[in-house]
Amino acid sequence: MPEATLMERQVIRKVAIRIMPFVTIGYFLASLDRVNVGFAALQMNKDIGLSAAAFGFGAGLFFVAYCLFAVPCNMLMVRIGARRWLSFVMVAWGAISAAMAFVAGPNSFYALRFVLGIAEAGFFPGVIYLLTLWFPTHHRSRMVAILMMALPVSSVLGSPLSAALLLTDGWLGLRGWHWLFIIEGFPAVLMGIGCALVLPRSIRSARFLNDAQKTWLETDIAGKRQEDTIAGSLSFWQVMGNKYVLLLTLIYIGGTSVTNALSLWQPQIIKAYNLTTMEVGMLNSIPFAIASVAMYLWASHSDRTGERTLHTALPLGLATLGLICTMLVHSLVPMIVVLCVVIASASMIKGPFWALATEMLPVSISALAIGQINSLNNLGVFGATYAIGAIRDATGSFTFAMLPFVAVCGIAGLVALWVGRARKNGALAVMPGIQSVGTAD
Repeated sequence: MPEATLMERQVIRKVAIRIMPFVTIGYFLASLDRVNVGFAALQMNKDIGLSAAAFGFGAGLFFVAYCLFAVPCNMLMVRIGARRWLSFVMVAWGAISAAMAFVAGPNSFYALRFVLGIAEAGFFPGVIYLLTLWFPTHHRSRMVAILMMALPVSSVLGSPLSAALLLTDGWLGLRGWHWLFIIEGFPAVLMGIGCALVLPRSIRSARFLNDAQKTWLETDIAGKRQEDTIAGSLSFWQVMGNKYVLLLTLIYIGGTSVTNALSLWQPQIIKAYNLTTMEVGMLNSIPFAIASVAMYLWASHSDRTGERTLHTALPLGLATLGLICTMLVHSLVPMIVVLCVVIASASMIKGPFWALATEMLPVSISALAIGQINSLNNLGVFGATYAIGAIRDATGSFTFAMLPFVAVCGIAGLVALWVGRARKNGALAVMPGIQSVGTAD
């Protein structure tokens, strides 16, 4: 046993060093290129004639495209291979993000946001599937948390950077928001080109592991697959319509609709307090800085205890209370404090949630199910993003814009508790065609 423990530590450390920096930086750039439109809007909306509702609709079209193409992209990645597929999508989204500098009106804005969603649809679900191929289940929550720390960190670093780029207004005849898209889109192209040099094709082809380490890791991963006994195969539509996959999707929407929508709208919420662009950039980074630390600590605790359900449900409950408070505070400092609570809480679910989901789902259908969860989740994010703009236009303020999130986040927390209880009681073992998803927390 001591030898096995030492072997495990050595292998996981080597795999994490090779895999995690690359995918985390990639996800950082994906998040940055997805939400930098929130800062660009401070100049762009007036320049191209976008109302709040039109901006919310166009920004949200990214998530509609993501919804439509996440599953097909993940299926293609399994066939093509992670290295080539992730390289392609990174180059594509970087180029499209840079092309956002050339939008001239609502229609071109809508079109490029939709195409950007197609390009990014293959990255995150593909990476989650990749982690199931390289990390045993009891390490995944922490690895997913490391990956998803890129989301808040992209806002921590990206907020002041984006604000500073807006101040380049007039350089070489371009507006500040033009430079924002061009400069922040280019690094993804470089990362995509370097992808083939970083990601190994398989465990057996990984040169950074010796033969004994490869055998140990292959055996451990294969053991999980043997536990995922399938009584008959599941069709595409059986996976798509499986009620447990849909319930997992609803749980995930509860957290991501909040973090994604606020990533896009928070700069404008803060700007409403008559602050300068740089002040908005600095204040916007605070909630995400706190969230990045909270995500990792919470996911590490989940891995140490092996508990997933409460680690998912409790942050959703706290986020729900915070969202209610956003409608009751009206001055800057209390609003920043409440936004810190909301964004940190909603972010904390991500590591435990994906550990829960990948533990519940057999490896044979995990790629498809992960794509489905991420796909429908983004449809929910579209609705949330558009709702904020529509409520802002209808009421003239952001006071009641968070009301839909209160319901979604609260329901998601309750569903998480129900799934956890059913899982503990073995009820999930009756999923059609799936026999071994009922392990208890």
